[in-house]
Amino acid sequence: MNENAHRFLALYQTLATTLVGAALALFVGYKKWGISPDTARSGVIGLLALTTVVAAFTMTLIVVGALSWLDYRNEECDITDEMVGVGFRKRPRPGNLSRWYETYILIFIITSVVTMWLLGGFLLLPGIK
Repeated sequence: MNENAHRFLALYQTLATTLVGAALALFVGYKKWGISPDTARSGVIGLLALTTVVAAFTMTLIVVGALSWLDYRNEECDITDEMVGVGFRKRPRPGNLSRWYETYILIFIITSVVTMWLLGGFLLLPGIK
């Protein structure tokens, strides 16, 4: 699961950086390129929305991976209970979520998307005139 989470985070970081960079380029160059302000605003919103979709996809992959691992771990505990003895392997506890780095990856993604929309809404979109 660790390798997949890192792969998904790299995917998010790469695509989010590219898409937000494109939104900034559109903001900076729309007048020079002869694009109307309404079209530029729509383009920035579209790029921010696409970044949000990428974030949602990445978060879904991380959550599904964690749920799969939990299922695998519970099956492993069932097998060791039968083969070795009851209680040989402890089952995962939801209280341990604060120790999983996937939790912090999800918090980072959510925080970055919220920040992106706030900065876009308060700085970029009002500046397109």
